[in-house]
Amino acid sequence: MFAFVSRPMVVALTVACALFMENLDGTVIATALPAMADSFGDTPVRLSLGITVYMISLAIFIPISGWVADRFGARTVFRIAIAVFTLGSIFCGLCNNLPELALARVLQGMGGAMMVPVGRLILLRSVAKTELVRAMAYLTVPALLGPVLGPPVGGFFTTYATWRWIFFLNVPIGILGMTLVSIFIENYKEEETPPLDWVGFLLSGGALAGLVYGLDLIGRSTASPAIIGVILGASLTAGAITVWHFRRHPHPLLDLSLLSIPTYAVSITGGSIFRVGAGAMPFLLPLMLQVGFGWSAFTSGLLTCASALGSFAMKITARPILRGFGFRRVLIGNGIVSGLSIMLCAVFQVTTPYLFILGILLMGGFFRSLQYTSLNTVAYADIVPAKMSVASSAASMMQQLSNGLGVAVGALLLQLTQLWGGNDTPTTTDFHLSFAVAGLIALSSALVFRGLDPTAGAEVSGHHRAPVKSDAGGAR
Repeated sequence: MFAFVSRPMVVALTVACALFMENLDGTVIATALPAMADSFGDTPVRLSLGITVYMISLAIFIPISGWVADRFGARTVFRIAIAVFTLGSIFCGLCNNLPELALARVLQGMGGAMMVPVGRLILLRSVAKTELVRAMAYLTVPALLGPVLGPPVGGFFTTYATWRWIFFLNVPIGILGMTLVSIFIENYKEEETPPLDWVGFLLSGGALAGLVYGLDLIGRSTASPAIIGVILGASLTAGAITVWHFRRHPHPLLDLSLLSIPTYAVSITGGSIFRVGAGAMPFLLPLMLQVGFGWSAFTSGLLTCASALGSFAMKITARPILRGFGFRRVLIGNGIVSGLSIMLCAVFQVTTPYLFILGILLMGGFFRSLQYTSLNTVAYADIVPAKMSVASSAASMMQQLSNGLGVAVGALLLQLTQLWGGNDTPTTTDFHLSFAVAGLIALSSALVFRGLDPTAGAEVSGHHRAPVKSDAGGAR
């Protein structure tokens, strides 16, 4: 079966099984939120907690994923992570209220926190830098099947059966993933690992969890402003102490010195801003189509999968685009276009032709996927192999945190526009204003990418290939 595929690509496809499972899960739950809310006797906006609590769990446990993989072996950790995520999926399918869903999603987050960054670490250690763009594209193509299949499959089960089956779908995928990992993945591990920075783990986990949860509470009319202020204040204080701790600790959980590498720093800062804006869209779009327009979950799912379909076209063009224009110009120009494509969702009406909606979503999916591929690749362009583990953990943490903030921001925008308009339930206008602000946030990331050197990541992109350099700081 794999005779005509190189071993690095087999590794990429194997890791993609885990990404497929996570992406499938993320897209089906967004489509099913209205039906789940009706089943729980709650509101769809409140059920955004089912998404954000997963992101909180990811943010807490991702920073230790690199250390755990180095200590116990990447294959061992990857296999256990898939098993935990699959078990969490089963519990999600069995829950009967929001607290039970939140606990099950925390368990899923623990598995996902180890599954995705460790899988990416396995890939980074298996592929030469000259093949990194190609490997990343191979990695994300099977993973993109999740967003393509998730909305229509989730919508089908939600409309014609029950939303519970959307979680049970992960069981056979998880079994397949564990089997492939056992066959094709080597158990990469370090001979010696430093002691785990438990203080940094607790501080960073508390700070990140408080930030996401505090922002999520802002959008809830029942939350006390005093409690929200205390949570956010404690989160910011813990964050400041965490940074101070990381700079002084001999073996910090997160190596802040990596931010001295321009390509990595820009990917983290600009990429986080972009993901906050773009991360609101998968939450807002299904709700607008179902709650705002009154369409079925199946119809909503069929339309929203267009974004993922647009991503497929990008995968065969990412390498020539980056070779022709370089990372800096792609990240700036494509960031602007991606932000505008999110803002264009504000023109959708219940009378808008399906083909027009499909066209906008296809275009937006193409450009956002190109932005994600560029960000994920340039981040590691100048990272030496010895730093790959900590770099991957930190980057994955920031990606999931910013995606979680995107959902929280989307829910917050929707709640604020409702309050401003005096509406008990979200109207089409409320969704339009939310899309406009989310797109503006994503577009603003282009300002950060302007600081990137025009030749940055040339060794990886092939754009005006520059001589390889090395220095004591770990760049090359």
